[in-house]
Amino acid sequence: MTQTPGSTKVRYAPSPTGRIHLGNARPALLNWFFARAHCGQYVLRMDDTDLARSTRESADSIEADLAWLGITPSLLVRQSERTALYDAAVDRLKGAGRLYPCYETEDELDRRRKRARALGKPPIYDRAALKLSDADRARLEAEGRKPHWRFKLDGKPVHFEDLIKGAQTVNTASMSDPVLVREDGSYLYTLPSVVDDIDLGITHVIRGEDHVSNTGTQIEIFEALGGPVPAFAHHNLLTDAEGQGFSKRLGSLSIGDLRAQGYEAIAVAIMATLTGTSLPVEPHASLDEIAGKLEFSAISHGPARFDPAELDSLNARILHAMSYQAAQPRLAERGIAGEELWLVLRNNLVKFDDIADWARLVTGPVQPVIDEQDRAFIATARELLPPEPWTLQTWADWTDAIRAATGRKGKPLFMPLRMALTGRHDGPELKSLLPLVGRKACLDRLL
Repeated sequence: MTQTPGSTKVRYAPSPTGRIHLGNARPALLNWFFARAHCGQYVLRMDDTDLARSTRESADSIEADLAWLGITPSLLVRQSERTALYDAAVDRLKGAGRLYPCYETEDELDRRRKRARALGKPPIYDRAALKLSDADRARLEAEGRKPHWRFKLDGKPVHFEDLIKGAQTVNTASMSDPVLVREDGSYLYTLPSVVDDIDLGITHVIRGEDHVSNTGTQIEIFEALGGPVPAFAHHNLLTDAEGQGFSKRLGSLSIGDLRAQGYEAIAVAIMATLTGTSLPVEPHASLDEIAGKLEFSAISHGPARFDPAELDSLNARILHAMSYQAAQPRLAERGIAGEELWLVLRNNLVKFDDIADWARLVTGPVQPVIDEQDRAFIATARELLPPEPWTLQTWADWTDAIRAATGRKGKPLFMPLRMALTGRHDGPELKSLLPLVGRKACLDRLL
């Protein structure tokens, strides 16, 4: 994978027909890591030739989601603005006899496929259109039919070395000649993708393994247009816990939703990329740190399954290690200040916004919870509350005095105090919390 610094150029090519989800983020980030590791360029290409479904709103949301993840493209292009390039490529392929007009309707094609299956034959296109005479084509067009255009495959094995999967062979003899241009003159994905890769100088195409079978067709088109064939790397797909794929249009685990739910961008990035690799899913300081570690050889050939509980755990671990300097601007936005408070409370966070609830243990209001059977015990504890100044030793000194006075120890001693001081069963160590709360507030809560 060694490249001359600066010569590497990759692209991420979403179709702006909905919000990108965790599965879409996987190739977006893997391309970013590769570009960063090789001092290369990253092209964001909006595959928006489907004018009926593509929207500028979706395109803008994709840009925003990628920026949140930490991806800043070197270049942004929109296929809808590049049709002149595709028109020129069509003319070249027609002139070379590699693109030919077909007049079958979808119903006719469907009947042919069913007939082929019934005869035990593969349901591939039979190239009947190549047998049409000029008179036949004129007659069909006089009937109002408009042609779609197919690329004539060589029909031979196409070999390529996949940087993740190793040696691959796609036999185009077992495939239908692909439609590159629809009846209305609009383009399907395949031709614009190849033309853009040639024009933009893309050196590596890193994408999901569901595109492996497309690669044979695309390599033939690269060669027919005389362009250099990029290196290919097909990674395993990220699925949900049941092994099902995510849906962009349904918003399944969309990046925008994960952001709104309070997850850290780096946690989402780690889950999207290190799941299904030999590297542990653990906190990293930055995307560049991951880029320096994640090699193609680490990507498994098996499925990559996303576990929501693992995302929660990872997000919590990232927050637990976050410095006050990193947290301070976000704390200030929420009206929370103080390094000591952050250091005491951060280990209880799953998401950053949890800090508001935990900070109330210090600032109040807190609704003490005191069982009637513990009233006398709490009254004794209140009387024994030490004078200030308080330190980390105050809790131990206080509970030692309570133990000596009441005979209680262990959970019967600690839990009533925790419930009275915080109103909850869980939370930070009271030895760290007590100096932040202060003696006056503790007296008020122990009534």
